[in-house]
Amino acid sequence: MSRPQARTLVLNAADNVAVALSNLDVGTMTPQGVTTLKRVPKGHKFATQPIAAGAAVVKFGQIIGFASHDIPAGEWVHEHNCGMGGADGTLTHDYAFSEGVVAPEMVPEAQRATFEGYRRANGRVGTRNYIGILTSVNCSATVAKFMAQEITRSGILDDYPEIDGVIPFVHGTGCAMDTDGEGYHILRRTQWGYASNPNIGGALLVGLGCEAFQIGRMKEAYGIVDGDTFQTMTIQEIGGTRKMVEWGVERIKEMLPIAARARRETVPASELTLALQCGGSDGYSGITANPALGVAVDLLVKQGGTAILSETPEIYGAEHLLTRRAVNRQVGEKLIERIHWWEDYTARNRGEMNNNPSPGNKLGGLTTILEKSLGATAKGGSTPLTAVYEYAELVTEKGFVFMDTPGFDPVSATGQVAGGANVLAFTTGRGSAYGCKPVPSIKLATNSDLYRRMGEDMDINCGDIAEGLAEVDQKGAEIFDMMLRVASGERTKSEDLGYGDNEFVPWQVGAVM
Repeated sequence: MSRPQARTLVLNAADNVAVALSNLDVGTMTPQGVTTLKRVPKGHKFATQPIAAGAAVVKFGQIIGFASHDIPAGEWVHEHNCGMGGADGTLTHDYAFSEGVVAPEMVPEAQRATFEGYRRANGRVGTRNYIGILTSVNCSATVAKFMAQEITRSGILDDYPEIDGVIPFVHGTGCAMDTDGEGYHILRRTQWGYASNPNIGGALLVGLGCEAFQIGRMKEAYGIVDGDTFQTMTIQEIGGTRKMVEWGVERIKEMLPIAARARRETVPASELTLALQCGGSDGYSGITANPALGVAVDLLVKQGGTAILSETPEIYGAEHLLTRRAVNRQVGEKLIERIHWWEDYTARNRGEMNNNPSPGNKLGGLTTILEKSLGATAKGGSTPLTAVYEYAELVTEKGFVFMDTPGFDPVSATGQVAGGANVLAFTTGRGSAYGCKPVPSIKLATNSDLYRRMGEDMDINCGDIAEGLAEVDQKGAEIFDMMLRVASGERTKSEDLGYGDNEFVPWQVGAVM
């Protein structure tokens, strides 16, 4: 005898799988009229009709993989019977460049939302006010940490309530690299992108002196000169570790009263640049938090703001949905160029694009990168794709844009912050522990179990969408409202926990010599 019907979800009329909203035992009758043949874990999929070997498995109305052998109706669908290759081992898309572009209905300027931000001298607006200590090379990481520790121990920050803190941005590269290669140029963009991010009120850049990444070359490339809020020095030039730390502490003490002059003022929401991230994704990500964040993105774009979708390996297989929204063919083709670069990059390193999703993603119900990408792309909402940027490139276009980054969250977010993001939204289904100084990170739980279990880490629960207690549009408006509050100074859970000191991870590309 079949068990009683359980809660399940079919996302599109064209789908041949449904999602289990609770654990389904063997023999459970489903609303789709099929009985489960195996246990189906919560967040996972089962076939709603027979799927022949080599035939497409369809979710979201899109192909997420192909049956590796015949799948009967009611069967649990996962990596044991669903893979990337079809009958001929390939998946092709019609990119339909710009055919689906619909101009957003912009909110009149007089009616636009506002937040309280720090207006910088160059016109950009920050949501936080940090002093940053950047390092040109791993060899100067320790002195940067010593500087920050000494400032904290001194108690001087108590005299400057407008300063959010002093952060050492340390990393593991900067030498043993091609001094005119792709990796060098990425690191250079990242360093200056952080130093000039509007959430940074002042910055030091400290080096060893003999490294491949020469501070002088960076300053020359960008026309940078030292000033009241930007100073540079190397350990070898100044004469050792102790002198370097003393120099840095004194420079920071000089910067503090200057950076502390900043005061929050009312500015339009168009000054927000939102970084979009998802990590520890699960079968609910593409159903709850990601679509809700997409609604918030649409609201922001209609206010004249900017949102940055990234993680190129995690749009793989869904890129055709973005090319349709590209404002012109050139933008769409630039995105596809980056897709091809990644195909070559993974092949050169004896990997494949389906190495993502991770084991945790699979435990949460995601089977292939195609399925993960379709859910991840939902974070980008529905407005036109206005530009495609390289990693850590300064974002200058308004609206919905894309930045080429890896899928590894710290590396990806580092590129977005270097590009100018001043706030970040991060969806997670498995439970990511993450913060992103100098940018506040809003954590969105995809399911209510996670929100109850890790409530001290999560800012908003989107799991109530799957439970029928909230609508996607309603949750998107809630996210947008919190975004404005956080931009105005409200602290996120990640900030309260102190995350963000170790999440500066520039993308290291190329040979380590």
